[in-house]
Amino acid sequence: MGNDPEVMAEMLGTAKTIAVVGMSDKSWRASHNIGRYVMANGYRVLPVNPALTEVLGMPCYPDLDAAQAAALELTGAGIDLVDVFRASEHVPAIVDDVLRLGIGSLWLQDEVMHAEAVARARAAGVKCVENDCILRQHGRLHS
Repeated sequence: MGNDPEVMAEMLGTAKTIAVVGMSDKSWRASHNIGRYVMANGYRVLPVNPALTEVLGMPCYPDLDAAQAAALELTGAGIDLVDVFRASEHVPAIVDDVLRLGIGSLWLQDEVMHAEAVARARAAGVKCVENDCILRQHGRLHS
């Protein structure tokens, strides 16, 4: 199943808090720059990377559970969208977390794909995008 442009627009139009899984503190990495872009465009960003404690002056969370707890404490609402910069083999475990935490949207960046895990997420009602860049699609929608 391909990515539906209307679903992408809805995800980007309704999300307020985005967990960026695999966000790096290295400025040359896509996850760093895209996380910064998303933040600069009005979204609350929660970096998720167990190897870091801070990215771009924001606390970095070791996993989605910690990020979800922080989102609930900060806003009273949880994470709206999970943006994934991890290798495809990590997607099933991330989908498990998304489903367990009740997060409604999952975005897998360029070259991140896992048909079985995405099908499982979609079957559970999670809006999904795979193998596409959130920055590129946000820019396309807001140009």
